Amino acid sequence: MPLATTRRTGLVDQVIAQLRVLIVEGEWSIGSRIPTEPELVEALGVGRNTVREAVRALAHAGLLEVRQGDGTYVRATSELSGAVRRLYTSELRDVLETRRAIEVEAARLAAARRTEEELALLTETLGRRDAALAAAEWEAMVRADTEFHAHVVEASHNSLLTELYAGFTEAVMASVATGVAIDNAATCVEHVSHSALLAAIRDGDPAAAAREAGGFLNEQLDRLGEAEDSAVQG
Repeated sequence: MPLATTRRTGLVDQVIAQLRVLIVEGEWSIGSRIPTEPELVEALGVGRNTVREAVRALAHAGLLEVRQGDGTYVRATSELSGAVRRLYTSELRDVLETRRAIEVEAARLAAARRTEEELALLTETLGRRDAALAAAEWEAMVRADTEFHAHVVEASHNSLLTELYAGFTEAVMASVATGVAIDNAATCVEHVSHSALLAAIRDGDPAAAAREAGGFLNEQLDRLGEAEDSAVQG
């Protein structure tokens, strides 16, 4: 998507809006370096101060990260996602505990509120996830696992939980990938299963769904603790 030359009114807001579109629509992907300040000035037809203010605003919102002497990089695709990314750059334990807080209640609600269409989507997604897991196709497994958890939250029909979790998706994916690395290929299939969670949602059993969602994450936290202990002892 090419940058459009801005009008002369509300320049900073216009530049912020155009840069945001490039980020949200994936023209500038997460982790990529955006064009330099002189390049943006030329493309947009505005002054350096306008570009600088727009970049500063997006950095403050968490979408961009300014690295002195290196450039400016895309950090997240939304303000909420940017805030979450600041959280999960610290501790995996924090992410898992936050997931537990959201996913347990979402699973409980999904068991009571899910539609047949949502159940079909959950079943299909878990099938893809399990097939990738059995084939040791780890990247595909991580993507499908993350999708499955997101669909559970969507099936809760709680708009705020869904919005929070949408901003949390990148952290969830990172925690799933890290969990696979902790378990390793030899033990991952044995440890990781969501079939009981899907069954509880299918059967309309909120208590069982909450128990399964929390139990899985508790197991992840226990294994993380074991890995941390081993690292200290090693």
